[in-house]
Amino acid sequence: MQFSYPDRNLILTGYTGPGQPLIGQQVADRLKMRYVNVDTLLESRGDMDVEDMQARFGETRLKMLEADVMQDVMLYRGAVIRVSGQTLLRTETAPRLLETGVMVCLVVTLDMVLRRLHLSLGGRYHNPSERSLAIGHLKREWAVRKVEGVHELDTTSLNEVETISSVVAIWEQFASGLPVNVPK
Repeated sequence: MQFSYPDRNLILTGYTGPGQPLIGQQVADRLKMRYVNVDTLLESRGDMDVEDMQARFGETRLKMLEADVMQDVMLYRGAVIRVSGQTLLRTETAPRLLETGVMVCLVVTLDMVLRRLHLSLGGRYHNPSERSLAIGHLKREWAVRKVEGVHELDTTSLNEVETISSVVAIWEQFASGLPVNVPK
């Protein structure tokens, strides 16, 4: 079934460091589409930060809340949806969400991630357990790259404006019915 431009979603996932939700919002603004941040929806429904929710109530409660939120997200059309790779994999919704649009996983080299973690964690970066937790989060986040149909965009050498332009170009290829060609 062929869908028109306003009926499709642009799904952003992956981990490039702090500020990624802002990129999603700016892409949505540029495309004049609604922006849906799944983490914000989770925090709103759980009345607390996702990490605090997981620490306080455990993985089971978080999975239940994610499944509930993702059922609602599956109904969106014509939106830029920012969702973590972990949420996609825990709820097993990636294949179904791919049916609603194109999914772009933003990545950077491991060296760049470590630099960005160092900046965002500050002194905590030198604590092996803190760094290990952050790297474990990254591995779980990037596991979504193995899902068939996910387009990977390496943003290592791109600034924020170039990243937004690249994501918009991918969307325009997809929306026009052309095969999506992501630069390597």
